[in-house]
Amino acid sequence: MMVGMDIDEARALLRTQHRAVLATRHRDGTPAMTPVIVGLDDAGRAVISSRQTAYKVKNLRRDPRAWLCVLPDAFFGRWISLAGGAEIVDLPAAMDGLIDYYRRISGEHPDWDDYRAAMERERRVLIRVTVERAGPDVAG
Repeated sequence: MMVGMDIDEARALLRTQHRAVLATRHRDGTPAMTPVIVGLDDAGRAVISSRQTAYKVKNLRRDPRAWLCVLPDAFFGRWISLAGGAEIVDLPAAMDGLIDYYRRISGEHPDWDDYRAAMERERRVLIRVTVERAGPDVAG
């Protein structure tokens, strides 16, 4: 059980800390954990880019529960744990979200046409996690 934290405070941290571990569930219920880069969209959802064929995507299509442990770049320091329901957005509907995801984390791309082509070639999807719980609210 997660000790509560203000969700808006958690979202504020997501604007500056982008390294995380995403946990999903395998078919047998055991955890599957993957390092990811996470951002925040205008609706306050955690967003992740992935390949359509990745296990995390397959796991979330079957069971949309997602957990994220967001870490600082230096590993030690302020971290948060988030939980919520995930949705997968496929191309072509995902393209604007993938561009927004890139901009929020890395700034402007030198060649957006090349970026779009890479997203299509790699069969990228956008994972959106609606943050329902966040924690902890104290350092341990």
